[in-house]
Amino acid sequence: MFTLNLIPPSPLTFPKFTHQFYPIKRIQNFTHSPFFLNKSPKVCNLNKIHGCPLGKIQALSTKTSHFWNILVNPSGKLGSNVPKAAASSEPNPEGETEYVEASVKSKAKTLRLALVFGFWYFQNIVFNIYNKKALNVFPFPWLLASFQLFAGSIWMLVLWSLKLQPCPKITKPFINALLGPALFHTIGHISACVSFSKVAVSFTHVIKSSEPVFSVVFSSFLGETYPLKVWLSIVPIVMGCSLAAITEVSFNFEGLWGALVSNVGFVLRNIYSKRSLQNFKEVNGLNLYGWISIISLFYLFPVAVLVEGPQWVQGYQNAIQSVGKASTFYTWVLISGIFYHLYNQSSYQALDEISPLTFSVGNTMKRVVVIVSTVLVFRNPVRPLNALGSGIAILGTFLYSQATTKQKSSAVGEDKS
Repeated sequence: MFTLNLIPPSPLTFPKFTHQFYPIKRIQNFTHSPFFLNKSPKVCNLNKIHGCPLGKIQALSTKTSHFWNILVNPSGKLGSNVPKAAASSEPNPEGETEYVEASVKSKAKTLRLALVFGFWYFQNIVFNIYNKKALNVFPFPWLLASFQLFAGSIWMLVLWSLKLQPCPKITKPFINALLGPALFHTIGHISACVSFSKVAVSFTHVIKSSEPVFSVVFSSFLGETYPLKVWLSIVPIVMGCSLAAITEVSFNFEGLWGALVSNVGFVLRNIYSKRSLQNFKEVNGLNLYGWISIISLFYLFPVAVLVEGPQWVQGYQNAIQSVGKASTFYTWVLISGIFYHLYNQSSYQALDEISPLTFSVGNTMKRVVVIVSTVLVFRNPVRPLNALGSGIAILGTFLYSQATTKQKSSAVGEDKS
């Protein structure tokens, strides 16, 4: 036996052939080298081997392959002799396909969010403009607010009947749980409409941006604690709203109180919803809002009849004379009702798609867009100090959303740990 001791622990033995001795140097194409592990081993060229039977060549090839495996794979593990660099350089069609699919999905999601935000802002602007136009000629906010809830209720009933939106299972406990949130929603909605009828839309939205102040105060009374940065964030909100109020050209106490009461109503609705609807988390936001609108309509309309009912006929005649065409007045009222529901629907859809922080930032910017749009449409005079106060209040709302969202994120992280 002829022994070649290239590696002492792993000797490789070549058998002596019966007809002649075959030296290794006659194999011209043997290029295996332990120093070039990034190349695949080449098979011996049979045409270069002379005088060796095929069976002997196969035996030699087998032993040579074993020798190569020993060099490049001392551990003996299957698949460990494939160099990583070479493997990574080979094309991976499946990986490229997954990357392309992920890129397409990311772009589709970005486009969908852009459309949701675009519709949300557009619908809110349209509602505020046509709601104010209708109130200017027909100053009866109780009836108009009732019609807006009625339009939203009809819209949801159509979606449920056509199976465009899955209808939630209605039970007595579910309805009972909605009675409180629907009551506070009614208070918030009618108070905002009263404010819109008395002062400029921009002023109402500036005052409504102080909603976080009421949220922190009421939640603190109910036992919830907030860090110092949350309390500090509401300081510019109070200062900005105060500055905007004292410099508002269309200032009216009834309009101011309407906006403030609206904040109280919506804050209590949110707080009460968290407590009463804990067992109905399977109901999505759109269905929840739909049923709140229906119950709110039953709350509001009887009171509207008592408060304004005797004045509606004369007010309607005055509105038609002011506008000139009855169809124009009907269009304004119809648009305000439909778009009131649509912008709330879009806000729930946006909240389902994005994080609470992104939603809060988007909601803050929505107020800015609405204020600027209504000022341009109705040409309301804006004093420099009034604009400064509005900007400070909006900035405070943004800081509050940042602080509270970070607080919720840290609380979730502590719960998970």
